[in-house]
Amino acid sequence: MREHGGAVLVGPVGSGKTTAARAASARLAGPSAWVTGTVSDKAIPFAALRGLIEVPDEGKTAAVLRAARESVADGLLLVVDDAHLLDNLSATLVYQLAVSGAARLIVTVDADEGVPDSIRALQLDNLLPRIELTASPSEHTRLDASVREFVSSLPAEARAALEYLAVEDPMPLADLSALAGDSVRAAEDAGAVTIVEDVVRAAHPLYATAVRDQLTDDDLRTRRAALLERRTAQPERDVVDRLRLAVLALDSGNPQPVSDVVAAAADALRLGDLALSERLGAAVLERDPDLDARLTLAQALAWQGRGREADDVLSAVDPATLSDTELMAWALPRAANQFWMLSEPERATAFLQTTRKRVSSRVAQTTLDALSATFAMNAGRPGRALDIAEEVLASPDADDTAVGWSAAAAALSSARMGRFDDVDALAERAMEAQHPGLLRFTSGFGQTTSLLMAGELDRAQELAQQLTDFAQMQQPGRAIGEILVADVLIARGELADAAKLLRGAAEALAPTGYSWGPLAWMLLAQALGQQEETAEASKILSRADSRHGLKSMLFGPELLLARAWTTAARRDPVGARSSARDAARAAERGGQSAVALRAFHDATRLGDIRSADGIARLSTDVDCVFGRLALQHARALVSGDANELHAVSTAFADIGMMGSAADAARQAASL
Repeated sequence: MREHGGAVLVGPVGSGKTTAARAASARLAGPSAWVTGTVSDKAIPFAALRGLIEVPDEGKTAAVLRAARESVADGLLLVVDDAHLLDNLSATLVYQLAVSGAARLIVTVDADEGVPDSIRALQLDNLLPRIELTASPSEHTRLDASVREFVSSLPAEARAALEYLAVEDPMPLADLSALAGDSVRAAEDAGAVTIVEDVVRAAHPLYATAVRDQLTDDDLRTRRAALLERRTAQPERDVVDRLRLAVLALDSGNPQPVSDVVAAAADALRLGDLALSERLGAAVLERDPDLDARLTLAQALAWQGRGREADDVLSAVDPATLSDTELMAWALPRAANQFWMLSEPERATAFLQTTRKRVSSRVAQTTLDALSATFAMNAGRPGRALDIAEEVLASPDADDTAVGWSAAAAALSSARMGRFDDVDALAERAMEAQHPGLLRFTSGFGQTTSLLMAGELDRAQELAQQLTDFAQMQQPGRAIGEILVADVLIARGELADAAKLLRGAAEALAPTGYSWGPLAWMLLAQALGQQEETAEASKILSRADSRHGLKSMLFGPELLLARAWTTAARRDPVGARSSARDAARAAERGGQSAVALRAFHDATRLGDIRSADGIARLSTDVDCVFGRLALQHARALVSGDANELHAVSTAFADIGMMGSAADAARQAASL
């Protein structure tokens, strides 16, 4: 703790993790707090850390996490016991505290249990050192037997308190006393529970688990119903209270009013708990075909990559019965789901056009146009996307959703077209619309592309990493952020690191329909090809090819470059140069001048003396550091000037493009 500011204690039940954490925290100076993950809290976002942080009632996942992180006092010693039982958002916040260094952390994890990704990443990302504690199987067996014996020997008057803690542990003393009466004090006297600051918890988490295993489903429902009745009469404090009540009602078989469940499902979706949002939304649809519930449920399903199920939920709606506002709320997610998750971009585009004819509101029409701009960009028509986006951004009828979509699409389209001066302002406007979500990565990719072309690789990588950290462990955002980082690493020539990131990103995005998924496979094939990993590069290229379609047509040049580098790895320089030229021409035909420059430069690196004309032609419209160096490289190769190739190699090295520098130096040495 003193050397690293934190530690993860890993071991099975009975290995002494909690005892060690308690002893260590007692010896460390400064303010401290203790939170414990429990089975009952695992289903509720932020439940474990609720007593430590403030959870705002507005804002999406990233903003809520930021506000929660800022509410933790700097320098706090935070002990997170049984972190494998944390809900995903609490786990993500613990990860953020470790990354930022805002708190000192002691985290205990059961080695035999599944662990949230964020807690696993504390170790995988080398944020906190790992300390392993062991317990023999016989010790584990003795502990289980001891717990069962203790629970069985409890007097009847003490057992009732533990039975309620089997439903919710910990529980406020006032609530448990109202439900279990004198049993609370009897349980405390028997050593079954502890009471600290008017909060009761099982003296050992296995006590509540053992009692829960002995109760029937009806027993548990009865106790949940009693707790629900008490909680319903109390004022809600925040969104955590609302979600806890919604889950309690669902598990007790006493459903809340439809409007309350719909609101809870929307809260869960806003916070990024897709599984809980799906569960609540599905429960509503069993009772009432509420439009809001359908919209929330469909988004929860789509964001989990289950596009067909989402479409089934939305297709049950009769659009003729909807007002303009309702029609928009239904049509936008349905079109987006069709385009990306179902990989039906033509159907989505036609559906969007049909819907636009049906709405009369200018605000609605402008928002539909903004989504059309995003569709056009992904379909490989950035010029058309930019034209639509500019009309939307100039319209007084554009709401935040329209501005977010159109500005993000315009930022990336501008960057790939070589209009770098416009990118940052467009990205900033997209952010100001407070509709970031995955659009932040779209505009961010435009910014990193512009920085690469300006020869500012350090800034490009820093921004890409910031975007990845912005997502933290939340998927698919983290995977998309890692694609942006990997794109910069490939430009740097740090191919092994890029490939490592891209493998994870590609796998994470595979179940989804996002066009980032095919891009991950394309860039991975490029990285592997440049490392001459022939067999794996060929396999990955095949995956990229099979997943590529109209929705990822913007990245068609990247696919051809993947083929070029894979072909080069097969020792076919003629075929490799041909594929690189094809990539450049495809980009140029699509108006992606900056991408065409990069493709022609790759052709030069592969020994293509014909690429100089293309680079010279593009450089008249796209003036940037990278373009000037690419032209210098191509002309030196054409003239066979070893000194000039050495000079351009040095210039590439100076801006951090070590792969290009190495290729130019190799070409110089061969003359």
